[in-house]
Amino acid sequence: MDSKGSLPSRKGQEAKKRKEPPTMTKDNNRPQPKSAGARPTTGPPTTSRGGGAKRGKFQDARNIRSQPSDAAFEDGKLDLQKFLNTREFEIKALENSMRKCKTANATRVFQQVPRAMRRRTASHNVKRVPKRLRERARKEMIEDNTPTIESRKRRPRTTRARIRAETAKTLGILAARKKKKQLEKAAAQGTSSPEGDTRTTVHTRAPRPKIRRNMLNDPPKAESKFRKRQVNKTWLPTHLWHAKRARMTEPSKPLWRFSVPLTPTEKCYRPTHRASGQKGVVAWDMSYMSTIGLYGTAQGAERLLRALGLTQEGLWGARGQKWRAGVRKWSGLVSKQAKDSRRNIGPATIVWNPQAPVQVDDCADSSRSTKPQRQLFIRTHPSCFLELFQELLKLAKMQTPQLHVEDLRFEIGSIELTGPGSTETLLGVLRPFHDKAGKEERHGQVFHSLLGVANPASLPKDALLAFSIQDPRLAYPPTRVNIPSGSPDAALIETLTRWPVEEGLRPFDIFSRDSRFSASRLPSQKAINRRKGFNAPGEPLKVTAADPAIPVMLLASRPPTDGQAQGTWTLLAPWKCIMSIWYALMHYPLSTGGNPRLGGLEEQRQIAFEQGTPWFPGDFPATDAGLNWELEQRAERKRDWDRRPKGKRIEWKSLDLGGGRKGECGDGLACDFEHLFALPAAHRSTAQAIGSGISAAAEMDLDPPVRWEGAGAEKAAGRPALGLIQQLTKASFAGLSGGSSKPDKPSAHSTIIVNLGFIARGVANNCARIYRLPAKKRRIAQPSADDAEVLASDPNPSDPSGPLSPDLRDQWLRKQHPSRSASPTGRDRGRSRLGAARQMPVGVDMDTRKGLLARSLISTELPYPRPPANQLDVGGHPLCPDEEDLLGFVTTGAFSLSEGKGTAIGSISAAKALETLQDAGAREGRLCVVRNAGESVGWLARWDLV
Repeated sequence: MDSKGSLPSRKGQEAKKRKEPPTMTKDNNRPQPKSAGARPTTGPPTTSRGGGAKRGKFQDARNIRSQPSDAAFEDGKLDLQKFLNTREFEIKALENSMRKCKTANATRVFQQVPRAMRRRTASHNVKRVPKRLRERARKEMIEDNTPTIESRKRRPRTTRARIRAETAKTLGILAARKKKKQLEKAAAQGTSSPEGDTRTTVHTRAPRPKIRRNMLNDPPKAESKFRKRQVNKTWLPTHLWHAKRARMTEPSKPLWRFSVPLTPTEKCYRPTHRASGQKGVVAWDMSYMSTIGLYGTAQGAERLLRALGLTQEGLWGARGQKWRAGVRKWSGLVSKQAKDSRRNIGPATIVWNPQAPVQVDDCADSSRSTKPQRQLFIRTHPSCFLELFQELLKLAKMQTPQLHVEDLRFEIGSIELTGPGSTETLLGVLRPFHDKAGKEERHGQVFHSLLGVANPASLPKDALLAFSIQDPRLAYPPTRVNIPSGSPDAALIETLTRWPVEEGLRPFDIFSRDSRFSASRLPSQKAINRRKGFNAPGEPLKVTAADPAIPVMLLASRPPTDGQAQGTWTLLAPWKCIMSIWYALMHYPLSTGGNPRLGGLEEQRQIAFEQGTPWFPGDFPATDAGLNWELEQRAERKRDWDRRPKGKRIEWKSLDLGGGRKGECGDGLACDFEHLFALPAAHRSTAQAIGSGISAAAEMDLDPPVRWEGAGAEKAAGRPALGLIQQLTKASFAGLSGGSSKPDKPSAHSTIIVNLGFIARGVANNCARIYRLPAKKRRIAQPSADDAEVLASDPNPSDPSGPLSPDLRDQWLRKQHPSRSASPTGRDRGRSRLGAARQMPVGVDMDTRKGLLARSLISTELPYPRPPANQLDVGGHPLCPDEEDLLGFVTTGAFSLSEGKGTAIGSISAAKALETLQDAGAREGRLCVVRNAGESVGWLARWDLV
C-alpha cells in the first residue's frame, strides 16, 4: 500500500461520516479500462435506493491505511523503533477495518435488540425496538424500502372499519368547526365586555373519592379515551405497561372483573424458575387482590373474626399479642357456617392497625368508659371477594355496637416480588421519607438495615413493616446498592434476631384515608422532567413541598412447605402510586445482572407448584371459587376436545384399562368428584336432554353429542352437586388419624389436599386419576376339582370386567425398588405373548396342512390357568387398580424443575384415605397409583398432606 496517494474530494453523506479520508492504495490509483459502450460520467455518481451509498460504505470499511516502509531505513540501516511504530499503526488499522466491515455488512438494528425480544416484530415496527435504536431503525427502513406499520395510515379492510373511519373523520371536522366558533365568540365578547378578564383565578382541590360504608364502591373513573374499553372490567394501574409486554385476558372475557396479565410474550418457563430460586427476582402487579377495611371495637372485631374461623387460642392469647398489636400478620383460610358444617371461603391476610400511644390528657379522662376503636385490613383473592364481603356484612350487623365494612379494592394496590434479589430491589427503589435528618420512622430504619438478606423467609414469621417513602421517580433511574460480600455481619444477625419494630409504634399511615389521598396527588411526569433539567445528569431530585409522602406496607411471607424455598415480599401502596413504584422496580439493575423479570398468572401458578403449595382457586375444589374455576376449565377442555378431528381425539368409552375393563372412570375432561362420591347428579337431566337430540342429529348425518356423565352440563346445573364437597384442614385430618382407638369418621364428601411425588418414573397431568393400592384381602375364587377342565377357548371372553391379578398389590409394592422390579427384556416379553399367530411350515404337502389346521382348531389356544392380564395388555407393567379404589384427582401436575421429577397437587377423599391408613399403616397407606386421563398405564407415587 502507498500512503502518498491523494483522495479526490467527496460530497454527500459519506464525507460527513468520516473524520479523515482513508489513504488510497496503489490499486485504487490505477486507471481502469473503459468498455466500448460506456459513457463518461460527469459529476458525482448517482445512486438508486441507497445502493451506491452502501457500496461506498463497504469500500471505505475495506480500505486499510498503511505507512511506507522507507521511513524505517536510515543510511541503509533499519531503525527498529520506527519499524515497530509503523507495524503497530498498520495492525490497528487492520483491526479497525475488520470491525467496520463486520458492522457495515451484517449488522442491523433488529439484530441488536435484547435477546428476549422477538426479532420478527421488531424488524418491522420501529416502536418495538429500544429508544436508543429507533432513529437508526427508521433510517434503515427508509433506505431498504421496508414497509412500516402505522395504524393511522392503515386502510380499513372491513365495512365496519370503513364506516367507523368515516364517522371519526366527520366528527373531527364538526368538532373543529364548533371549536372555531367558540373561539370567535369568546374573542368578540372579550373585546366588548366591560368587566374585563373573566378567567378563573381561584382553584380548589380535587374532592376525595367517596368510600361508601357497607356497600361496594365504584372503580376509579377512567380516562375518556379508554373509558369504553373498561365497561365490564377494570384495568390495573400498570395495564398499559403490561399490554405491550404480556398476553392479557380477552377483552370480552375478563378474569375476576379485571384485565389480568396471563404470561409474558417471551418464553419464560425456565428463566422464571431460575429467577425465583437461584438468581434474580420475579415481580407481579397484584393490584387485583381485594382489600376490605373493618372498623369498630376490639371486642366486636374479635367476635367477627372468630365467626370467620379464627378460633385458635394462640391468636387471642399471649402468643397472638404481636398480631393484635399490629407488628405481625395472619394468613390462612377463612370459612363460614353452613347448615350443618363449615365451608371454606378462601385465603385471607389480616393486619391490625396499631393503637395510638396513650397521652396524659387521655389518662385524666379515663373516667369515661369508652371502648377503643380498632382498624383492620382483610386482603383476599378477587374470586372469593363477593362471598367474603357479604359474609362480613352479615356478621358486622350482628355485633353490638355495629362494625363498619369498607370496600378498598381501588384504594390500595399491591406488588409482589420473589427471588434472591427481591430484598435488594426493594432497598434500591424504596427510600424512606423524612423531613429532617435523623427524623426517620423506626420501621424505615429496620428496613434499611436488611441489606444482605437474600431470602425473605429468613425474617421472623409473618413479619411486616409500614413506613412512608419518597416518590421513586425523583431518583430515577435507580442505582445499584452495594451488597456486602461474604457472610452477613453481626448487625444484620442481631436485627433479624431481635426485630425491633415495636419501639415507638404508632398507627400506620396507609390506614389513613387522608394520607392515601395526599399520596395520590403526585406531581406529573412533565413537572419532574422539568426539575431534572436544572440538575446535573444522574443527580437525584430533592424532596420539596410538592412531593407528598407515599405510605407503604411490606409483608414478608414464607411458603408453608419445609425446606429452603424462597419467601415473598408483598408491597401495599395507594392505587395511584403503583405505577411510579412499578416502573422503578422493573428498571433496577440487579447486582447479579439484568433486571427483574415480569410474571403473570401462569408464572404465579408455576412457582406455587414448584414449592409444593396449592394455588387458589385451582387447587381448592371444595370452595365456591374453586368450583367456578373447575367448571370453567371443564368447558374450555370440552371446547378444545370438540375442535379436534375424530381421529385425533380420545374416545373415552373405548379406553382399554386392561383386564377386560373398558371406558374412563367418570368424565375424562374433568376432576369428576361427582363420580367419586356418587353425588346426586342433578345435571344428569341436562345430559339426557342433550342426548335426546341424537335421533335428529342422525337424520341430518351429524355426529351425535357425547353423553358422558357431566360432559355437557351447564354451570348452574352442576353447581349443587359440587357444592356438597367439603375440605378438611391438615390439622383436622391429623387429629382423625391420630393414635385414638376409635377415631371419628370424616363426612362422606370431605376431601384433603395432598402433594404427590412419584417414586420412580411418571408425570401427571391435570385431571389425572389417583388410586389407592388394592386391599390385602383381595382374592380370586379358585376353581374346584370338578371344574378343572381344560377348555378349548377363553373361559369368559365376553366378560367386560375380567379378573385382576391376585398379587396386584405386591406388584405395585415391588415398584418401590426399581432395581428389583426391572422390566422384562424384549426377548422375554416376546415369549410371553401367547396370542401370537403360529406360522405354517414351508414346503409341506396338502395333507399335512389339513392335519395342522384341524389340530389348531381342536387344541386350546390359551393355557390354564389363565396368565395375568398385564402380560397381555401392558407388557408386564402392573395394571391400575379397580374403580372402587379411586381416591381422587390431580388438580395441578407437571414436571417440576425444582425436584427434577414429576410432582402433582390433588384432592383425595378423606374417608378413603383414613381407611387406607388404618388398614395398611402410615408407610404403605400413603402409596398410590396415578394414571393420566385417557391412558392405561399408571405410576407409583406417595402422597403427603399439605
